[in-house]
Amino acid sequence: MPIQLTALHPVFVAEASGIDLTQPLSPADVRAINAAMNQYGVLVWRNQPLNAQQQIQFATAFGPLDIGLKRVFQRKERLEDERLIDISNVDAEGNVAKRDSPKNLSNYANQLWHSDSSFMEPRAAYSMLSCLIKPSWGGNTEFADLRYAYDTLDSRTKQAIEGLKAEHYALHTRLILGDEAYTDEQKKLIPPAVWPIVDTHSGSGRKVLFVGVHARQIIDFPTAESRLLLLDLLEHATRREGVYAHEWAVGDLVMWDNRSTLHRGRRFDIAERREMRRTTVNDTPEAMLAAA
Repeated sequence: MPIQLTALHPVFVAEASGIDLTQPLSPADVRAINAAMNQYGVLVWRNQPLNAQQQIQFATAFGPLDIGLKRVFQRKERLEDERLIDISNVDAEGNVAKRDSPKNLSNYANQLWHSDSSFMEPRAAYSMLSCLIKPSWGGNTEFADLRYAYDTLDSRTKQAIEGLKAEHYALHTRLILGDEAYTDEQKKLIPPAVWPIVDTHSGSGRKVLFVGVHARQIIDFPTAESRLLLLDLLEHATRREGVYAHEWAVGDLVMWDNRSTLHRGRRFDIAERREMRRTTVNDTPEAMLAAA
């Protein structure tokens, strides 16, 4: 059956069906999903209870996988494959983690508006997050469309930011949250990446306002002016009319394009188990060939 799409938001996001993601994708399936991603930026798949290897199989149809900050943390993981990213409040022994644990620091950082691995080069293309266990309340994930954000900027701001570049730093969110427990060697593992603030999304050809909490400095700007402008741009990009909030159900898989959207998790009872599993694809020539 061909992919079926139902819009969930006036600006972006569609519910996708018609393809069984637990099975290997055909080249036609990959092309159809990629085309839908270029149009909508976020796809919501319901009732797709993928196991770990099925999720890896699905993700690698779109290119090589990115492990993100695992290379910095280098801590014991509970998932069986290092290419899986554990978005949960569960420690390596399978217990709900303590409120002040390093594991939960990642949960708090995920509640800031960001795009995955914008601090790396190559950055992330698609992320896929599946829901295994949801808490009794909260824990939604919100998305904002950076193409819409650029389109709705006033002309003065568009002119002011054209040609500017920003430095994205991996540990910026951790430092914001008061975590400074990183050695010099850890800090060197992921040097900052620099991206244009006004970028062009390769899939749709539309301009994007590429901001997020990982962006800490506009190149050649005074720090204070830089951070205020970045905060203003982030506030514009995340206005409520351009935001979709996803309320999770077990078996959901949500797929988004980090080059054209921001996302954040929402508050939940950190003492109540929440288990999500993420895979992320690097924005590389291989990924573009796989998705073509």
